[in-house]
Amino acid sequence: MIADVKKSTEQKMKKTLETLKADLGKIRTGRAHTGLLDHVLVDYYGTPTPISGVANVTLLDARTIGVTPWDKKMVGVVEKTIRDSDLGLNPATLGETVRVPMPALTEERRRDLIKVVHREAENARIAVRNIRRDANNHLKDLLKQKKVAEDEERRAQDEVQKLTDRYISEVDKALAAKEADLIAV
Repeated sequence: MIADVKKSTEQKMKKTLETLKADLGKIRTGRAHTGLLDHVLVDYYGTPTPISGVANVTLLDARTIGVTPWDKKMVGVVEKTIRDSDLGLNPATLGETVRVPMPALTEERRRDLIKVVHREAENARIAVRNIRRDANNHLKDLLKQKKVAEDEERRAQDEVQKLTDRYISEVDKALAAKEADLIAV
C-alpha cells in the first residue's frame, strides 16, 4: 500500500515536471523551434487541426520556421492562422512554403517573459507540494485504518519529502535553464 502511494506520487510529480517543461518550451526566446506552433490549430476543411497535422514544420535557420502544407490549397489558410494566433508572428509565403521569422526580443519583453517563466515555475512547485500533501494525507488515512504501522508511515512520509525536494530542484533547474535562454538571445 505504501509502495502504491509512493509510486503514484512520483508519477504525478514527474507529470507536473513534464508539463512545466512543455509550457516553458512554448515561451519563445527569439530563436526558432518547431514546438512553438504545436498549439496553433488550422481550419482543415471544417476541422480544427494542429499545423503539424496538415503540414511539414521544419527549421529553415536559427531564426526561421518553415511550414510546407501537404495540400497546396492550405498555404493561405496556414499563413493567416499563424498571423492571427496570439504568438505575435508575421509569416510570409514563399512559393509553397510559409516562412515564419522570429522577431528579436526587446529588453522589456525579455523581462516580461522572465516574469511569466517564474510564475510557471512557482505554479509547478505548488503542484508538487499539493501532491506531497495528498500523499501524506493518504498515508495518515492508512495509519488511521491501522493498515500500516506508525514508523512505516513516518518513513514513507520522509521518502515522499525526499521526492518532493528532488522534483522541486528539477523545477528550479528547468527555470534556470529557461531564464538563461531568455537572457542569452
